[in-house]
Amino acid sequence: MTNLNNMLCLVDGEHYLPVTKEAIDTLNKIEHIDVTAIVFIGGTEKLRNDSPETYSKALGVPVKFAKDKNIPYDIIVEMIREYDIDTVMDLSDEPILDYSKRFNIACKVLNEGITYEGPDFKFEPLTEYDIMEKPSITILGTGKRIGKTAVSGFVSRLIDKNNYEPCVIAMGRGGPEEPEIVHGENLEISAEYLLEQSEKGVHAASDHWEDALMSRILTIGCRRCGGGMAGEVFLTNMKKGAKLANEVESKFTIFEGSGAAIPPIKTDKKIVLIGANQPIENLTTYFGPYRIALGDLIILTMCEEPISSKQKIAEIEEFIKKTNPEAKIISTVFRPKPLNDITQKKVLFATTAPEEVKDKLVDYLEKEYDCQIIGTTSHLSNRPLLKQDLEKYIDEADVMLTELKAAAVDVATKDAVSHGLEVVYCDNIPVPIDDTYPDLSKSIIEIVDSAIENFNNNKK
Repeated sequence: MTNLNNMLCLVDGEHYLPVTKEAIDTLNKIEHIDVTAIVFIGGTEKLRNDSPETYSKALGVPVKFAKDKNIPYDIIVEMIREYDIDTVMDLSDEPILDYSKRFNIACKVLNEGITYEGPDFKFEPLTEYDIMEKPSITILGTGKRIGKTAVSGFVSRLIDKNNYEPCVIAMGRGGPEEPEIVHGENLEISAEYLLEQSEKGVHAASDHWEDALMSRILTIGCRRCGGGMAGEVFLTNMKKGAKLANEVESKFTIFEGSGAAIPPIKTDKKIVLIGANQPIENLTTYFGPYRIALGDLIILTMCEEPISSKQKIAEIEEFIKKTNPEAKIISTVFRPKPLNDITQKKVLFATTAPEEVKDKLVDYLEKEYDCQIIGTTSHLSNRPLLKQDLEKYIDEADVMLTELKAAAVDVATKDAVSHGLEVVYCDNIPVPIDDTYPDLSKSIIEIVDSAIENFNNNKK
């Protein structure tokens, strides 16, 4: 027997009550739909009496009114929980709801794990397959090029060092047709090895290869295509990857998002990454608040001039606190960490970091690692420009220092090896911008411990 779909309808006083009643009756005539409650979200032009009891009697279901002229987001959430709502149907219209207010409602509704729809739109909650047989976390982001893989690598190394025995499952737009295990704990992943994989047709700069190289742990590579407004993917084999993760010997699983796309696997806790380089309206409007509200720990990246001003960082932090007051916030910058010795060497440095921070990274490398940076390129994601930059400096260098991103293997590594250069891969380490923030490592371990506790409690 099919269960009824409990529906909460949003209506406004700009509609004549008999018109609203006809719409409610029409919905109730649809099989399996039960209009369970109604929220009047504003407007009084066509209301003769603002008593909730009057309208509850007229419409035949409980009705609540906005307490003031603001949209009653809190009442919508209360009604969803009180009446075990499955779908919120929006029967309102301009001028009561504009686009931004509807996105705010959508974020609130999706965070409750249910559907929000109207006459010509429908937003559904993220798919979350409940298949994990061991504790797990998700690391997701609000966009691309904000350092998600770097943070994932940092998290992986940290919890591996603390004997949690993790594996990482990554999904990428260049991932394999079938989930692929890379035993980073057993492999010495050299430039020559990656070139060999690239020549076999493997996307050797895919996220799971980078995770394996940087973290030296088992990784599982998956693919995905498409990314919806709220993070849903059109196609992915990550469900297969998750089942594979259940079978390997690791005791803890990290699911890594791709761009703004979110892994469709139910996990115990979530770390949300926000790039301070992103337009602030992408974080404070649309589905930015939805993603922010998912986080148990929120790491703000790229928090330095000229990428982002102190004022912008403060505004983002304040919005996060308002949207998700339970989450811990840590604002960070990335700093490069070569995986091999580059002391006293002439280095050509390839990165995806913005051109604006290039000089800071160069100064940091030369100071911390006693090397000479003879040239840089910020074009790992642009093959033609990358090749142009390499041609300028490659004859002067002893070492190619490169992140394992984009064209790092099939262009940067390949050209460097052909010119007889040593290739050293480079990690990026998140560092809090000052000591007023919580300790990053300790905060991550707390999330991991909380995920394990949550998993064990749900097993009981």
